[in-house]
Amino acid sequence: MPRLFTALEIPSSAAMSLSLLRGGLPGARWIDPENHHITLRFIGDIEGHVADEIANALDRVHRPGFELSLTGVGVFGSRKPHAIWAGVSQSPALTALQYEIERICQRLGLPPDPRKFMPHVTVARLRNADAGAVAAYLSSRGNFRTAAFDVTRFVLMSARNSVGGGPYVVEEAWPLSRPESNYSFSSKASDPSRIMR
Repeated sequence: MPRLFTALEIPSSAAMSLSLLRGGLPGARWIDPENHHITLRFIGDIEGHVADEIANALDRVHRPGFELSLTGVGVFGSRKPHAIWAGVSQSPALTALQYEIERICQRLGLPPDPRKFMPHVTVARLRNADAGAVAAYLSSRGNFRTAAFDVTRFVLMSARNSVGGGPYVVEEAWPLSRPESNYSFSSKASDPSRIMR
């Protein structure tokens, strides 16, 4: 069973800006632009019927779209750096969307996500990277920022077995409405086996 997570996709304009962060750091394995995303909620390896229940519940999310930009770079693992990330601008709409998805997952019996939500895009995974070289890399790219982009949908993605960093597959997508729009998802919800076939 593939690992599942909900996410926001990164448009090609922002992915192009992210590609400028590549290089200059020995021990970095750069994530391919088509695999860049912002994880909203990691779900993990679950049975197909549970995945379908989650997808059916996500049909009921009705939120407006919003704008985001990527800003700044950082590292996970201060003593032993293991990933470089690009930050995400603060957005109450993003936080509210993530919180609603978290509540849906918990209502369906998934344990609470133990990590505090920190929106980011993983840019590179590190192996045996020198902490000094990582610090130099980060300081030289501290002013990173993309133009704002519109977030018009969120997706359920799967990750096949690999060493991390993709490939990722969009299994389902849900539009985020314009404030005056009113989407209906009843046709999707009637499909009893929609994700894992």
